[in-house]
Amino acid sequence: MNRSVISSLPGYCLALLVGSIFNLQALAQPADPQERAELRNFLEQTIHGADSFGDRYDAEVWLVDMSSRLSRYIKDPQHRLDLLQGIHGAATAASVPPELVLAVIEVESHFDRFAISRVGAQGMMQVMPFWKDEIGRPEDNLTLTATNLEYGCRIMQFYIQRKNGNLHRAMAAYNGSTGSRVYSDKVYRAWRNHWRTEPLDWSE
Repeated sequence: MNRSVISSLPGYCLALLVGSIFNLQALAQPADPQERAELRNFLEQTIHGADSFGDRYDAEVWLVDMSSRLSRYIKDPQHRLDLLQGIHGAATAASVPPELVLAVIEVESHFDRFAISRVGAQGMMQVMPFWKDEIGRPEDNLTLTATNLEYGCRIMQFYIQRKNGNLHRAMAAYNGSTGSRVYSDKVYRAWRNHWRTEPLDWSE
């Protein structure tokens, strides 16, 4: 959905809209060479722009709801709208729930686009910079929100598929902490407490 759609939201919607500790294990390089190669190939094939929101009413409802929830982290209403549009677009293109992406961002960076972890992960979704070279895009800037979201959402998509939809295992792999539930439990709690709209299957 473009800015013209956002600007055409009814007055009552706009009225509602107006009305760091970072994870140190973020997205480590996969230790398994085959996994690394498969993820590299996946990113090469899927990193590109895409639109979302086929229905204006759905856009209004989701943006108003999520904007209210996001206000604890971002005070400016237009900034919230722009970010939420980007999150929804990147998540939809990657076939991952945007509410899960919001939970990951909360845990990883508290919505700070300039976040950098001690291991060098960058941006809202704490993407490791080596992936830019791996897929032949060294010019990409991971502090740009759209770029960071696209990388992060595609990596999430890869691991959700690889783990057959098991969200705990997929989130642990995303974070580079396979075999531990510490990180995935944090994401689960953030999703459950702040971003949940519809059920997600968190069963093992």
